[in-house]
Amino acid sequence: FKSGTKFDSHCGWPSFYESVRPEAVELIEDRSHGMVRTEVRCAQCGSHLGHVFPDGFGTPTGDRYCMNSIALTFTPEES
Repeated sequence: FKSGTKFDSHCGWPSFYESVRPEAVELIEDRSHGMVRTEVRCAQCGSHLGHVFPDGFGTPTGDRYCMNSIALTFTPEES
């Protein structure tokens, strides 16, 4: 995820409207806790990263990726 796609969704989790590399994540239907959501997992190791919701917020993609902050590491872009 890129800092430029991060936005404040007021949900408490870091929120982004798109993944830098869609092939780096896998989207899995999650029916736990009596609801239907889409879980986001690492495509390489299968670790839970968060959830994605198609609820807009006026973003270019209409998606809200709510990521667990422990799954994120800031890496500066090379100039």
